[in-house]
Amino acid sequence: MRAAERLYAEYGLIAVSNRQISEAAGQGNNTAVGYHFGTKAELVRAIIRSHSEAMEKYQERMLAGIGDSEDIRDWVACLVRPATDHLASLGVPSWYARFAVQVLTDPVLRAIVIDEALVRRPLQRVHDGLERCLGPLPAQVRAERGEMARHLITHTCAERERALAEGTRPGQSSWEHVAIALTDAITGLFLAPFTPRPEYLEDQR
Repeated sequence: MRAAERLYAEYGLIAVSNRQISEAAGQGNNTAVGYHFGTKAELVRAIIRSHSEAMEKYQERMLAGIGDSEDIRDWVACLVRPATDHLASLGVPSWYARFAVQVLTDPVLRAIVIDEALVRRPLQRVHDGLERCLGPLPAQVRAERGEMARHLITHTCAERERALAEGTRPGQSSWEHVAIALTDAITGLFLAPFTPRPEYLEDQR
């Protein structure tokens, strides 16, 4: 799994074969990946789960601390900090943020990420908390901005991870800096005014 995560992060999902993964993992049997995981999709799912379980623990602790907060920033932080704290715990180099970007840009494998997220109760609680804070915002606007927030978190984390792995100077001084900056930006994104459009008005009826 770690060999696959690294290769996928560095070269992309399409460019990496099961044979390359087996060789990178020190497996003499080139069919080892197929034997243990069956398909690439199941291998990707296993990698996602191994990280999601760790991030879920961060999220559960944060949720216990904020209760039924009416401050949107608390709920945004529950989206951001599980990812940044987990990536900080992985040390340097790590590959998961870049791996996640590769998965999210694949139309088939992206569905795996969504499926995995939907069954996780802590993330559902965060979503519910955000919905309460954003009640006046049309549902379609909330959905659009939620998608923007996911891209912002994923790509910002991947860019810092890449810079750390390559030994270049990251844009942010620490993962803590990344967490604060992302929380500020996404809170502003959700609270920004929107331009009324016919489909938004229809959605509110």
